[in-house]
Amino acid sequence: MPPSAQLPENEPDGLEAEPARPGEKVMGFLDHLEELRWTLVKCAIAVVVFAVLAGVFLPQVREFLEWPWTRALADFPVQALQLRTDTPMEVYGVMVQICVVPALVAAAPFILFFLGQFVVPALSSKERQVVVPGVIVAVLLFLAGASFSFLLLVPASIRVAIEANQWMGYAMIWTVGSYYSLMTWLVLGMGAVFEFPLVVVALTYLGIVSTAAFRRSRRLVIVGCFVASAIITPTQDPITMTLVAAPLWALFEASLLVGAFIERRKARQEAFDWRRTYGAADE
Repeated sequence: MPPSAQLPENEPDGLEAEPARPGEKVMGFLDHLEELRWTLVKCAIAVVVFAVLAGVFLPQVREFLEWPWTRALADFPVQALQLRTDTPMEVYGVMVQICVVPALVAAAPFILFFLGQFVVPALSSKERQVVVPGVIVAVLLFLAGASFSFLLLVPASIRVAIEANQWMGYAMIWTVGSYYSLMTWLVLGMGAVFEFPLVVVALTYLGIVSTAAFRRSRRLVIVGCFVASAIITPTQDPITMTLVAAPLWALFEASLLVGAFIERRKARQEAFDWRRTYGAADE
């Protein structure tokens, strides 16, 4: 700020809390805990409802969830592989997974909506304008990551595993539990990891980290993408790890473009506000 610009005496310092809006109830600590409890209850109800629906249509859901397995085996027509159980109780655990995994994915938008309802009253009007698009983007990123894993990553992981076993000359007897564990880990893990660009954009918007700092740390981010892919992919083969790390890196680069746009927009808005507030005093 130029030395000639003086702050008006009644100018707010920006640290005061926004006054309560008409009709808004002031809540204490216990009230917030009660509100949080009901938010978690609504999230649990959403998961249970979708899990029950998946249980009602269990054969159809099972056929859908096993599509990556069928797709991978289509490339090996002479290979006789079937999913098996090796313990009497394994089938019940698989039935739970068949109901819970699609329920978590389908309930994710509702869970984010309920959490947004809990958080929004504590935000200012300007922050509310950011939260709603942020929740929508978070849902889309999660679904994009889950879809990418289900349609590409899981079949590729199975295909690579079959080829590796054939090359080593090992007989393959895979249990249905191991397949669903692999699919659950990859689908939910990729859905969560695809939220990474939203974190980058949020840090840029809040001014905590600049896009220039992220660009200087690009090499570390690339290494981090491969470390994250190594954690997500149980197969640990380099092809599957690269399939996971490549889109993460691409999303990081896309988030830098969005962050740079946000920084330019904020700079223009701050310059406009400064000219509107102190321009007349400078003249």
